[in-house]
Amino acid sequence: MSSEQVYIVDDDPDVREATSFLVTTAGYPAESFETPEELLNRVARDSAGCLILDVRLPGMNGLELQRELAEREIRMPIIFITGHGDIPMAVEAVNAGALDFLEKPFDNDSLLARVEEAIVADRERRTREAASADIDQRLERLTPRERQVMEGILAGKLNKVIGYELEMSTRTVEVHRGRILDKLGARNAPEMVRLVLAGNRYRDWSPTVDGRGSPGA
Repeated sequence: MSSEQVYIVDDDPDVREATSFLVTTAGYPAESFETPEELLNRVARDSAGCLILDVRLPGMNGLELQRELAEREIRMPIIFITGHGDIPMAVEAVNAGALDFLEKPFDNDSLLARVEEAIVADRERRTREAASADIDQRLERLTPRERQVMEGILAGKLNKVIGYELEMSTRTVEVHRGRILDKLGARNAPEMVRLVLAGNRYRDWSPTVDGRGSPGA
C-alpha cells in the first residue's frame, strides 16, 4: 500500500504553505497543489491518507474535483475548507461523502483533529478492502460445482436438498462442502457465510443452483 499523506489543494499560496506546515509539524507528510489537475496527476486508486480541498479552485471547483476523484475510484476522505459564501457548496460536498468542511479562517486544532480522523478512516477502509480482496481471491479458487454447493449452503439448504437439486449424492455434497471450507479458510458454515458476504466477488455472481442446469463437477 502507498504511504499515508495529506494532499492539499488551494490556489492561495499562503494557505497552501500554512496548511502544509501545520500538518507536517503534526507528523503527517504533506503535498500541496495549486490546481485540481496537478492533484489528479499525482494521486491514484492506491493513494493513502486524506485530502484537504478548497471549494473554490481554478478550473474545476471542489465539487467537480470530488466527483472526478470518485469516478477514478480514489476514495481518500476529503476535508473541505471554504469561505463564508461557499458554505452551501461545502454542505453539498459533505452530503456527497466528504468527511467535513471548515470555514476560513479555520482553527488549527480543529483541522488537525479532522486530519487525524480522516487518516484513521482511510486506514480502516484500506484494511477492509484488502480483506475483501483476499476473500475474493479465495472464491476464485472454487470450481463451478463448488460454487453451486456453496450457494445452496448460503441459502440454508440441507445437504440432501442440495444433492437432489444438483443430481449428486449427499456424500458428494459433503465432500464439496469440505473442500469449500478448506479453500475459504473457514472452520464451519456460519464462518464461511460471514467470509463470503464480506467479499465483493460473490455479489457479481448470478446464482447457478437452478435445479438441473449445472456445470460438471
